[in-house]
Amino acid sequence: MRGKGMTYDTGFIRRGRISRADFDPAVVARELAIIRDDLHCNAVHIVGGDPARLEVAARCAAELGLEVWFSPYPLELTGDEILTLFADCAQRAERLRQTGAEVVFVAGVELTIMNRGFVPGDNVDERLDLLLSDPERRAERLTEASARLDEFFGSALPLIRERFLGQITYACIPFERIDWTPFDFLSIELIRSAEVAGQFREGVRSLVTQGKPVAATGFGTATWRGAGDVAPRSMEIVEYDEHGDPIRLNGEYTRDEAGQATYLRELLEIFDSEGVDSTFVFLFALYNYPHRPAGDPREDLDLAGLGIVKVLADGRGHTYPDMTWEPKAAFTAVAEYYRGR
Repeated sequence: MRGKGMTYDTGFIRRGRISRADFDPAVVARELAIIRDDLHCNAVHIVGGDPARLEVAARCAAELGLEVWFSPYPLELTGDEILTLFADCAQRAERLRQTGAEVVFVAGVELTIMNRGFVPGDNVDERLDLLLSDPERRAERLTEASARLDEFFGSALPLIRERFLGQITYACIPFERIDWTPFDFLSIELIRSAEVAGQFREGVRSLVTQGKPVAATGFGTATWRGAGDVAPRSMEIVEYDEHGDPIRLNGEYTRDEAGQATYLRELLEIFDSEGVDSTFVFLFALYNYPHRPAGDPREDLDLAGLGIVKVLADGRGHTYPDMTWEPKAAFTAVAEYYRGR
């Protein structure tokens, strides 16, 4: 495994609202230093919807000697809006690359279901339902979605390459069967559930044999007992307000930090042993899913979060007294695995 990576959230933007309210560059630099020094990472996948925030975090990471995967993450945007975002971010990524930093540009994540225009539907649930609910038409609809994505990249990649001279990839969902010829890495959201567990290792092996270096992105699971069995949908235990912000869980769940840690350790072992080039655990922290151990257990949003640290609703942590979070068991599991590689 060449790239031992972590995904770092700078804030997701949906309908004008950003998921990470506070973004202090000093905190960002400290967290990225912890990712390098204590998690033993040599690469970081920096995601978010604000180009300026992405650039700040990317510069901090580069100064620490980390390989930067510069990843604008559009949500509910049109094709033209995505192109505008990519053009801005490509220029910022190239400025950073010109300083000598190792930079890979990630041209979006899960575009077909997270944005408008590739699949009919007003939101992610409607798009997924249309794609997957009718078994007889599923293959046809998935093929159509992939064709629209290829068409989009026919415009997006020249625009990016005019502004960014480094390596480029796209973080796809497994059903997005695109033409990988113009990309430098084959990056895929490799998330294991109980349904595919028996074929998961073989699936990873088949990807590695396709000739391009493979990056495993997006893999992780929530922190409730049984989450690993439904990992791609393990966050679907949350109720949201009218703005789409998480407010509470939809029931009572049992915390299982050991289960989250085991899940990540097992996937890292599979990726490593099957020849995956780079892995990016999803993710370091979700600041809008805070840990609330007291009071109504349904308000402990961290149980639904994929972060390897639990963000504290109040106060600071014990392990890192200058941070507002505490490592979970998954933090230790990832650190131990990466340290041994």
